[in-house]
Amino acid sequence: MLTYTITDTDHCRSLESLLRNLLPAAPSAYLKKLLRSEHIAVNGAPFPAEAPLHAGDRLTVKESSRTRALLAHEPPALDILFEDEWIIVVNKPAGLPVHRTAEAEEHNLVQVAEGHLRWRETPVKLRPVNRLDRGTSGATILAKSATSAGMFGRFVKEEGLGKLYLAVVEGEIPTEGTISEPLDGKEAETRFQLLRQGAAEAFVALYPITGRTHQLRKHLSLLGHPIRGDRRYGGTPLRDYPGHLLHAFRVTLRHPESGRELAIHAPLPAGFLPRLRQIGGNDYQELLASLAGLP
Repeated sequence: MLTYTITDTDHCRSLESLLRNLLPAAPSAYLKKLLRSEHIAVNGAPFPAEAPLHAGDRLTVKESSRTRALLAHEPPALDILFEDEWIIVVNKPAGLPVHRTAEAEEHNLVQVAEGHLRWRETPVKLRPVNRLDRGTSGATILAKSATSAGMFGRFVKEEGLGKLYLAVVEGEIPTEGTISEPLDGKEAETRFQLLRQGAAEAFVALYPITGRTHQLRKHLSLLGHPIRGDRRYGGTPLRDYPGHLLHAFRVTLRHPESGRELAIHAPLPAGFLPRLRQIGGNDYQELLASLAGLP
């Protein structure tokens, strides 16, 4: 029996996503068969594939020769949060652009993802459905075909995505509020909720109602609480972190092909967690646990 304890860096990851990281070379059909079997348990009981795991949960997987052969000896190059025949949703690291920029030789998320799928022997050409800034981490949707890109692109334009971001901002921020300052001559609205106030910075949940360029970063800067590490909009620089402390934690949508309601969580980056520990203090674990219940 293989046993794993869920760590803080996998908090809120789905069981299916965890298995994709543990067995990155496994065909999707094998993973789905494994998830439907009685060979997997969380805390000694069956567990839904799409449900979020919590730090401290105990995962057990019945050991077999095939499972042992597929088991990864190090984390895969791509953190897959969800995948089907239409899309792949990945947890983008901070500092990595989504697509090719002016620096032609620079790595980007699409390139990394396509390379991983070639290694897995399931090559496709990927197209971004949503885009995060280079310095922002979190859930990013990549379409597996032009048809899928068109389908999901229309869905995003007509119905939008439900988005929840987490950020560390500077100063003492109100408990909750709405920022409605226009950006570039267009209406823009961001709602925020204080999750924990520290001595000189705060941990907040952000809900963008509109989708303007750099909206969250600009709105928080205009409020007088720039995101930590966001030098472009007045944030204090960070050491040893390649971006700013803004993370796309959850994306929700109704799958336009199947009609299935999806809520996909992206665990916080390892480099984000020390700041959260500093803000949370003795209540850090309680603060981390509360993220699963955010509206």
